[in-house]
Formats: sequence, structure tokens, C-alpha cells
Amino acid sequence: MAMKLGKPTRRQFLIAGGAAAGGALILGYAASGPSRRTLADNAAATEGERFVTAWLKIAPDNTVTVYVPHADMGQGTITALTMMAAEELDADWSLVRAEQAPAEPAFANESLGNEFVPGEGVPPMLKGVNAAAWYKVAKFMSLQITGGSMAVRYTGQHGMRTTGAAAKEMLIKAAAARWNCSPSECTAAMSAVTGPKGETATYGELAAEAAEYSPSANPKLKSRKDYTIVGTARPRFDIPGKVNGTAKYGVDAHLPGMLYAAVHLGPVSRSTVVSYDASEILSRRGVKKVVEFPAGVAVVADNYWRAKEAALALEVEFDAGEKANVSSETIFAAQAAALSGETEEDKEVGDAASAFAAEGADIVAAEYRVPYLAHACMEPMNCTVWIRDGKADVWVGVQDPLGTRARIADVTGIDFDNVTVHPMLLGGGFGRRIPLREGFFDFPSEIDWAAKIAMEVDAPVKLVYTRENDIQHDAYRPAVTSRIRAVVGADGYPTAYENLYVYKDDPLEAPHIPYGIENQSIRYTEVPTHIPRGPWRSVAHTQHTFFSESFIDELAHRAGKDPLDYRLALLRDKPRHAAVLRLAAEKAGWGRALPQGRHHGLAVQESFGTVVAEVAEISIEDGQPRIHRVTAAVDCGLVIHPDTAAQQIESGIIYGLTAALYGEIAIEDGAVVQTNFTDYEILHLSECPAIDVHFVGSDAPLGGLGEPATPVVSAAVSNAIFAATGNRIRQLPFKRHDLSQIRDKFAQAAD
Repeated sequence: MAMKLGKPTRRQFLIAGGAAAGGALILGYAASGPSRRTLADNAAATEGERFVTAWLKIAPDNTVTVYVPHADMGQGTITALTMMAAEELDADWSLVRAEQAPAEPAFANESLGNEFVPGEGVPPMLKGVNAAAWYKVAKFMSLQITGGSMAVRYTGQHGMRTTGAAAKEMLIKAAAARWNCSPSECTAAMSAVTGPKGETATYGELAAEAAEYSPSANPKLKSRKDYTIVGTARPRFDIPGKVNGTAKYGVDAHLPGMLYAAVHLGPVSRSTVVSYDASEILSRRGVKKVVEFPAGVAVVADNYWRAKEAALALEVEFDAGEKANVSSETIFAAQAAALSGETEEDKEVGDAASAFAAEGADIVAAEYRVPYLAHACMEPMNCTVWIRDGKADVWVGVQDPLGTRARIADVTGIDFDNVTVHPMLLGGGFGRRIPLREGFFDFPSEIDWAAKIAMEVDAPVKLVYTRENDIQHDAYRPAVTSRIRAVVGADGYPTAYENLYVYKDDPLEAPHIPYGIENQSIRYTEVPTHIPRGPWRSVAHTQHTFFSESFIDELAHRAGKDPLDYRLALLRDKPRHAAVLRLAAEKAGWGRALPQGRHHGLAVQESFGTVVAEVAEISIEDGQPRIHRVTAAVDCGLVIHPDTAAQQIESGIIYGLTAALYGEIAIEDGAVVQTNFTDYEILHLSECPAIDVHFVGSDAPLGGLGEPATPVVSAAVSNAIFAATGNRIRQLPFKRHDLSQIRDKFAQAAD
């Protein structure tokens, strides 16, 4: 079950019935329709061959290869999606292989919907996403995005399952025709079809004949009770290469005669180059060229160390303009002013305005803030580009290879069909390695700079960011302010809820609360800055879960009620939320005596179709929280791969703890203050808590797992801090607060 992650050649995807393709059958999501097949034909087929669809290949030797249109950043996507296709195919798992699909429109995410045209409707995958931004760059009408926890719940559910089921139907039809019987008399199992008289034929033997049939748009899917692959912990395809060192990441790209580029970027984002003197730099050993582009200057040399040292030594004058007067303080001051002005409607339920205006209304209010955050991927940002003979080849690990191909075409002016992207493994992504900028991001990336540099160099060139480049020139999770108020009734429960916040970012439902409060007013405002912002793991949920779950905890303590019971009373119409809360509380021992000095806090949130509740067990050491254990209960519908699913929850918790404890990108004089892991600290191994993960069996639609655990943990820990000290944390990260002073935790929470 080895997985090769290089880009397959186009010849690997030529399809035909019979001998033209060696008897292989390649199949993809049947609902692709004729135009998708025409697109594939144009991309891959030659005379005498025809492209059925994409994604699944059955070879004459009976091996099944699944081509996965998503990047695997360690989240196990390639294995999980392959399991879903193989399950519906009734394949022998020992004969199943996996490949990452190439950056071709024919192999785009089927979950986007079939063919779509920019501006004409929103595919299911993009609901709640800034679809206009994707459309703007997706001139080729197809995408290969890995993000938003979309892979399993969209491509897997609506693409891979259908692909496997449609292929099985075609194979059964081929067998029935061979044996002159009805397809209903044939059964498929373990990569073979059995006929009514005991005849058998392997999938490989039937592949050429099966290719003559058109795949069904609505094949019959298996019932969960019949699953034999999905729901089991199969060995992951990517692990052996990562263990033995053969796995190739973007930074591992190497070509004969390759040059290396390092950049000197302006400290203030969006500043421009005024002047520089490259004479001394060009005299250095190994330095080949100095290339200027809008945001900075690149040095190209025969090895990376020489390029980096020369770039650091290069004296460049930048013009930052008025942006040099911006700081974190001025940004938050602007947000506070904006929240006191006109706001726009996000969600209105009932009549919150009248409730707040009522005479004698008992109003509780609090203001929360979170800072900018960097992605801090372990693999440095990099991109290798070779431009020659009017064509471009790109080696890079990204979350959207097809989008990268379009981006390179846009930047270089080279025709899209003459750009080839070779997808590599990613050493972390978290939203950082999505190449699109226009509309969603709004500032060029290292991919743009690599392409511009390659246009000036007659050789392949690898651009590698230093850690300082990456931390100081990211597209950051936004800094956000939220003002929340509630009208509280005599019983201590809210009758009205208001949230005024900055930035209406994706997912659009992130500020919405699950609690049954009859009057709600959720409104937003925009406060533009020059700081680039982009998606960060769990996107807007990371801010709003901290805001709303901290506030609901404040209300519970103010009412003198147990935070678990208080939430459950407000979740009478949300059984999934109530179930995960009860399970997390039970497994964590909520309400039972804890070791001396330890305290519990909890939180719950639904994001990307998955409901997660977490209980944090903490103590206070040297004025800071020490997290001993996090207990998580998760309802994601069906669990595809149990081990990987648990690992994703664990990963999300650790990523969220890093942000809550330490994460902060501060702005001074218009520039990012932090430079490296010395001052943008990452959770250390010695600080990682024990993590218990429990899945709730549910018939709910498939939910995501890469992101939903991240936003909950900051609120759970913050609420535990209050339980321990009486200090209510309303601004992250925790490192900003000295928690050594114990306050009266029974005093009014929202003071």
C-alpha cells in the first residue's frame, strides 16, 4: 500500500476501452457529466482513446488506484478518501493504492458541484465561504482546495463514495454481459464479481469491458451497517515514507542546475522599494542575480546559504507611507470606535433592541479581544519554478495545486495549459498554503515572488523563506474585538443577546450561538488595515468561540449556576450539543473532587458540521495556567478512520492551546514585532496535556475533523482559569495576564 506523491504524468490518465489503455478502467464522480469528460479528453486523451472520468483506476493486475484531489498535510486525507472509494467499490484493501491527483481541471474537487461558471450560483462546498474570491481566480472552472474541513465531508461523501459505487455497477454490468445473465444475479466483493452459477472474474479482468458503460449519476450506495473498510483503522499510505525519509516535501525539490533565492522584504507590509545598491552583493561568491519586485528584493545564488546571507546584507530603502504609524493599539482603538458607530446586520432573532431598551433591564456586558496570529508551519514557505520555452514547471506543497497553476499563469502571462504544477507534500498548512490572494487574501505570496524571480533567471530557482520572512509576512488570522451584552431574567437566564464584532469572516455562521435565547442581535463592522489577513485553522470560529463561550460562562457564574447545567438548560433544542457536553463532562469527571489546586472549565461549539465539547483541567503555576488534561467529546457523524480522527482532534487542541497560551502577532510602527519561535512561541512537548478523545455515535451528516477542536480549547481553559482564580480572561493570549492573585470567584462575573 505504498503511496507515490510525485505528479503522475498525463499518460497515466489516458483512458480507453480494451487494449488502448492496457485494459484499465479509470472512473470518477459520475455526475461529472459530458462537459467534464470533454475537459478531461482535451487534457489527457489522444486519438483512439477516450476519457470516462477521473479519480479511480482499475488495472489488469486487479490493483485499484484512487487519485485524490486533496493535499495531505498530515491529516490522513489521502487514506480516508481512498477508504471511502474502496468501501463502495467492495475492493480488496490489500490491492488498493493511492496517488495524489495532478493539477488538472479534470481532477478537481467534485464536491464543488459539477461544472460551474464564475458568478453563476455557489457550489455546496463554497457555501459560507467567500465564493467570489475563488471564482475570481478559478478561470479554469475547477478547484483543488484542501481547507475548511471539506475533504471527507464533501469530496469523500459526494465524490469518492459515488465513484466507487458507480465503478462497481459498471463492473457488474460487464460481468453480467459476459455471462449472459442479469446484473441483479451478480455480486461483488473483494475485487471480484461472482455470477449466478459460481462464475468469478476479477475487477482487473473486467475493467476493459466495464469501460464501455457510462457511469451512473446516482449509483446505489452501501448502508453503514455493511461497511468493512470505513470505520476501521487501516495503515495510512503516507506514514512509511515519512518514517524512512523518502517522502518528498516542497522544500525537498531539487533539479540539475538549480539556483536558490532568498528575499529581503520591507518590514512594513505593502511598503514599496525606493532604492538599493546591489554592487557589493553581486561581487559575492556564488551570487548570480539581484531581482527587484514590488514588495522587496531577491538575491539568487548557487546555494541557499549564500543567497540568504546576501539578502540579509542588502541595504534596501522602503517607503511605508502612513502605514508606519500603525500599531496594535491604534488598530484596537479603531475597532472600538467602529463598534460604537454604525454596524451591519448579521443575524436578528426576535426583538433584542426592545429588550435592551426596557426599563429596569438587567444588562450584563463584556468586551473581548484576540490578536493577530501567524500560521507558523514547520516547513518553511518555499516554491520552485522553472520557466523555459514558454512553459512553466512548479514544484510546491500547497492546499490548492490547481489554484497555484492559475496563479502562476496570471503572474507570468504564460498560458494556463503551459503551466505544470507538481504537487509535493506539505509540512503544515493551516490555511497558510492556499495560493489565492485576490478577494480572500489581498497580498501576493511567496508563489508570486518565486514566479517573478524565475522569469529573470535562465535556470530552475527555489525560493525559500526564512522563518523571519514567514512570521513577519504571513496572511494573519485577524485581530478582532467583540462586544457582547445580555439581558438577564430573574431566573438568571438570558432573554436577549447582542454581539457587535469586527470583520464578517468565513465561516459566516461562526458568530452564531446554539443557545435558545429568544431575542438575538448579531451585527458587525469592517475596519480595514494594511495587515494582510487570511484563513487560519478553524477561521472565524477561533475568535467567536472564545467570545461567546466565555460570555455564557460569565452568565452562568453570575446566576450562581453550574456552567454545565446552565448550558444544558439553554440547549433543549440542540440534542447534539447537549450530548457531547454530557459525554465530555462525564469522561472528565465534572462535578467530582479534583486533586488539590486543579479546576475544570468547559466549552462547546459546532463548526464545519461537527460539534465538539471540551473540558480542560488546569492548575495555576507561577501565575500562568498549567493544562493537565483536555477531555473532548466529538459528534462528526460517521468516523471514517478512528485513529486519524482522534489524532486530528488532538492536533487541533494542541494548535488551539498554543494560540491561547502564547499566540500574538503585535504591530509596532506598521511592522510585525515577532520574528521567530523565540518570540512567537509554540507549545512545547513538556507542556502538552493528556488528551482524551471520545466520539459520539451519530447519524448526522459527515462533519469535518481538521479544524473543529481548535476553537473550543481557549474558552475551556479560560473558564477553568476563572474557576481557579476568579480572574475572567477577556483578552488573549494568557501570557499577558498574571494569574497569581486569587479573586473572589463568586463576585459578579461581568464587572
